[in-house]
Amino acid sequence: MPSLRNALLCVVFLLAPPALADDGFGVIMGTVLNSEDRGTLSGVYVTATSSSMQGERTVLTDENGFYWLPQLPPGVYTLRFELEGLKPHARDIVVRLNQTYRMNVYLLPEGLGECVEIVGGSESVPWSTRPSSHGRSASPRESVAYTPPPPPSPYQLSRMQEDYGSGQTVAPPPFNSSDKAFLEMYFQGYGVNPTVDTETERFSTFSMEADTASYSLARGYLQRGVLPDERAVRVEEFVNTFDYGYENDTDAPFSIHVEGFPSPSRPGYHVLHVGLKAHEVSVAERKPAHLIFTIDTSGSMMQQDKLPLVKQALRMLVDALDERDRVSIVTYGTTARVVLPPTNVLQRDVLLGAIDGLQTEGATNAQAGLDLAYSLASANFLQGGINRVILCSDGVANNGVTDADGIWARVKGFAERGITLTTVGFGMGHYNDVLMERLSHVGEGNYAYVDRLAEARRIFVQNLNGTLQVVAKDAKVQLEFDPRDVIRYRLVGYENRILAKEQFADDRVDAGEVGSGHTVTAIYEVKLRGEPLDSFATLRLRYKAPEGGSSREVVKSLPARILRPSFASASPPSRLSYVAAAFAEKLRASYWMRPLTWEQLISLHGQIGAPLAQRPEVVELGDLIRRAASLDSRPDRFEAVAPLRLMDSDRVPRIE
Repeated sequence: MPSLRNALLCVVFLLAPPALADDGFGVIMGTVLNSEDRGTLSGVYVTATSSSMQGERTVLTDENGFYWLPQLPPGVYTLRFELEGLKPHARDIVVRLNQTYRMNVYLLPEGLGECVEIVGGSESVPWSTRPSSHGRSASPRESVAYTPPPPPSPYQLSRMQEDYGSGQTVAPPPFNSSDKAFLEMYFQGYGVNPTVDTETERFSTFSMEADTASYSLARGYLQRGVLPDERAVRVEEFVNTFDYGYENDTDAPFSIHVEGFPSPSRPGYHVLHVGLKAHEVSVAERKPAHLIFTIDTSGSMMQQDKLPLVKQALRMLVDALDERDRVSIVTYGTTARVVLPPTNVLQRDVLLGAIDGLQTEGATNAQAGLDLAYSLASANFLQGGINRVILCSDGVANNGVTDADGIWARVKGFAERGITLTTVGFGMGHYNDVLMERLSHVGEGNYAYVDRLAEARRIFVQNLNGTLQVVAKDAKVQLEFDPRDVIRYRLVGYENRILAKEQFADDRVDAGEVGSGHTVTAIYEVKLRGEPLDSFATLRLRYKAPEGGSSREVVKSLPARILRPSFASASPPSRLSYVAAAFAEKLRASYWMRPLTWEQLISLHGQIGAPLAQRPEVVELGDLIRRAASLDSRPDRFEAVAPLRLMDSDRVPRIE
């Protein structure tokens, strides 16, 4: 190390929300700053040593002064800060399982002494100091550095949001870049999948998921005139938001639809659209349900896009259920209480009265709310039916959540007994996306985000059967690429759903739950050696029946005939899925999407083709792309895509 001179440090040590930590590990993160001008210091060596791991872990702070040490086994660590011209400083930290610790270090002038402040509770991660792929942390799970755009113009704020299908026009709450609430939006980035040589690994395996929260969250940001947090963008959730019109296979649990075409953004590569649709269960065939709504009524839910929107959504749900179903309501603020015991939907006035009476109060004891909801579900378990806890919250938990491991264990234990958990997020500002997503996955449910009434209608009315009726558990997908035909490939998205190839056949591994009629779509980029003569890949789908038991497996070869000569010759669903994926990649500043300009993406959206192009949600996608383009200040370096002549076929080919 270079020679160092004396300096004194002030360390602020904070406990960040436990949900930010990697599963089975701990995380240490923080920022190194100059105490005189509060500026950040880059190039600081941060070294962690512990008897819990072999060797040492060293990173350098990035251009924002940020350092990140993920995947640390539990134990006692010595953290050492070193920079040329400054005195080295070391401090011990106890790292626990699934906890994230933040240590901010201020470099002080000589003679001011040393201070240490221990602060309990949560601490937001400022947008300007997040993990950066341009920094020098060695972790592959970093997010790209991001500087928030300037506050929106009056024109942008005056743009009204059309809540299509409802006949209502509402303006979203304005975004204020100085509002601390909007800085306290907790997200976790998982990096961007690399391109993989088939000679090294020909298997790509991931857990099936049909979540859509990320797209709605991004829309909420853009409707407020600001780009979304890059870590909030999960490509697969953008893609899975849209209905691609897959045919239902009445003779099989899943229908498989695959199509490929040359990539508009990556010369020499093909885009591979892989679509799976679960068997549809009719409304009459759906099992009776007991739904325990667990509603956050703490003070943070007072905003119009939080508790008032929850109440509107529940009123719509009451009308969508039938005489077979029962509803319970549990609320939690500082404490938890049962507002409505199990009540048949036919007692509509009683249900609506309980919903209308919901009011905000107190702190946020999410643990007490979930504990009470599960107790109510257990005591009123519906044999042979659907037993589902539905958490409606902004995800903030500032009271009562002291044992993350215990929460996960309880939620998982109830899921194994047949009481599953769906999480539905509401509101912007003081929002914890990480906690909401993790809870739904541990609880074997799904995660959605409601930014407006139309989204509530989509979740609670239009997709009610799929939300409630599970048709497959622990569903996994595996593609095996033939190295004779495929040189390399990249799975676009699903970064936090990746499985090892050995886990595909391991029935002990938890994976995705798929509801009635749910569709799961994945996008790959593949580089071919030439034109394949026969099949170039094999698709495997593995799942269990809703009741559990041994897994079943579906195997399909992907023939060369599904490859189209151009983007224009692909079906509208394949074009739409590519545009949705490319939009997400642009928003999260993916390295692989740099050659594609916003103008090109706008042009490609305009070429999706009928009948999809006329759908309100697809029209809105184009509007969101244009909004994002107007907010992104990075210069374009490529010419716009020329108009393409479209083909007549409007469906993704089905693999028989």
